[in-house]
Amino acid sequence: MATTSGSGDSNAAVSSRKHLGIPQAVFVEDVVAFMKQPGNETADLVLRRLDEQYQKYKFMELNLSQKKRRLKSQIPEIKQTLEILKHMQKKKDSTDPMETLFLLADNLYAKASITPTDKVCLWLGANVMLEYDLDEARALLEKNLTTATRNLEGLEEDLDFLRDQFTTTEVNMARVYNWDVKRRSSEAASKSSA
Repeated sequence: MATTSGSGDSNAAVSSRKHLGIPQAVFVEDVVAFMKQPGNETADLVLRRLDEQYQKYKFMELNLSQKKRRLKSQIPEIKQTLEILKHMQKKKDSTDPMETLFLLADNLYAKASITPTDKVCLWLGANVMLEYDLDEARALLEKNLTTATRNLEGLEEDLDFLRDQFTTTEVNMARVYNWDVKRRSSEAASKSSA
């Protein structure tokens, strides 16, 4: 939200990738010139705007962290499902049934004998399950794994970018606050000497 009268072009080139619409905090290099800009009449007003921006960054961090946690739990599930599919592909031409355990409820499993098959049902979410051929299911899960991994890397980049914005905003707040303290003490000194 804070801008400087200096060149912002160097800051615009910081990231070649857009960070999910996260606004970039611009470092206030010249506080005196910054405070002379329209809309920056008082330090309290500027500090309030900077704090509002800081709170928005905190909210974004919370959302990104939740997405990251979700992806971190989905990736092992996808990998485990892929391993099961690979095992089923190896056994599909066999006539011997596969012995397995399946989850009935939390920590409650049942034994099952599964005849070899070339079909599998996958939960897609939102209470939707579809039947796939083993090869189609494997291709879908490999694509989902690649997408989830790429999204996780992107989220980590976005969180790093967001941390940089925290730091810049905190420094800007400190600089404006210190400028205001210095200005008030010099005004008080000039009133007492007059």
